[in-house]
Amino acid sequence: MKDSGSIHKNVQDMCDCYATTDPLKEMSTIKDEPDARSAALKWAALAALHGVGSNAEQITISRSEDGRITVSAEYRPAELPSPGKDVGHEIFETFRQMTHIEADKGKTALALGIRDSSIDLEVKVKKKNGREKIKIAFPKR
Repeated sequence: MKDSGSIHKNVQDMCDCYATTDPLKEMSTIKDEPDARSAALKWAALAALHGVGSNAEQITISRSEDGRITVSAEYRPAELPSPGKDVGHEIFETFRQMTHIEADKGKTALALGIRDSSIDLEVKVKKKNGREKIKIAFPKR
């Protein structure tokens, strides 16, 4: 098992790095990045930044049986850019490692530092019949 503490720190560092960018614009190009592992960390940071900046209730990333990845946000019905299969697979691995959820179903809090403050996210993981979902819930404002 890889050190999840460093993964968490890497995501927080990327939150700092991309805090002044347009997260949706950055998310739309992530599937073209050559390193799926670092792209997954970047995606996690961008999803957090987008959720906070857009007052999202939650962001959900889903993987179908055939590996197709879809992403949606609940603040208004919208589909966000897909990170593609390779990066999508790594996103699922990244969140499982950061949260230590290894079972098919689980829920935990995830504190994420962004610049000089922090946010407490609720991460839910669910896997059933070859499909998998991760829901990132943002605090109510």
